[in-house]
Amino acid sequence: MGNLFDITGKVVVMTGATGVLGTAISKYLARQGARMVVLGRNSDKGNAIVAEIKVAGGEAMFLTTDVLCRDVLEQNLKDILSTYGTVDVLLNAAGGNMPGATIPPDKSFFDLSTEAIELVMELNLVGTILPTQVFLRPMAEKKSGVVVNFSSMSAFRPLTRVAGYGVAKAGVSNFTAYMATEVAKKFSPDIRVNAIAPGFFLTEQNRTLLTHPDGTFTERGRDIIRQTPMGRMGDPEDLCGTIHYLISPASRFVTGTVAVVDGGFNVFSI
Repeated sequence: MGNLFDITGKVVVMTGATGVLGTAISKYLARQGARMVVLGRNSDKGNAIVAEIKVAGGEAMFLTTDVLCRDVLEQNLKDILSTYGTVDVLLNAAGGNMPGATIPPDKSFFDLSTEAIELVMELNLVGTILPTQVFLRPMAEKKSGVVVNFSSMSAFRPLTRVAGYGVAKAGVSNFTAYMATEVAKKFSPDIRVNAIAPGFFLTEQNRTLLTHPDGTFTERGRDIIRQTPMGRMGDPEDLCGTIHYLISPASRFVTGTVAVVDGGFNVFSI
């Protein structure tokens, strides 16, 4: 059967690729022989990632994108097809949160901003659905491909504070399950749709919530460590093996699932 984990030459498109997690995943997959298409809003970061990949002997390109604008995504697709001719894998990693959609300790549900909730829902859920509509098309035409969405711990159980984000990520998990059947039945059983649910990783979005300026954990950060059996936050590289598995032939009979990479956080009980 050969190497079940061989992804050499695969064209991997990743939204949100300029973030902490996206950067690590992009560099790793390029080292494994994938042709990385780094999509993001920050061109300086994106071009720096591509430069590092190329210095290491990998293949990559950066395109500025907006996961909520179909016209921009369609132009991204044209540029990708012009360069590589196809899309084999889509990683929907774009997402985020905002203060108005959260409930800090000194506030309550009645203080939530519905406008902020709508924006968070749009970024995380619509920002997954819309790129899938665009980049899935080449996969549907050739009847093969892989989509991996990014869910969250907050999709499994409601975490305090992140009200809007949890609802949005629960939607991503549900969308993942729905699309697994949709593409397999209507296009090809060789198109698979799964998701990954990272546990707690320090990113630019949550760093101030989980750590103090001196790097020590806040009370929330300590609570997370206490409820994580492995006793630590995740390192970005901890996601790479699971992503590699999900986009490779090794998982060819796996679709509609959410792979948890959380150091045991989701199964902790007392």
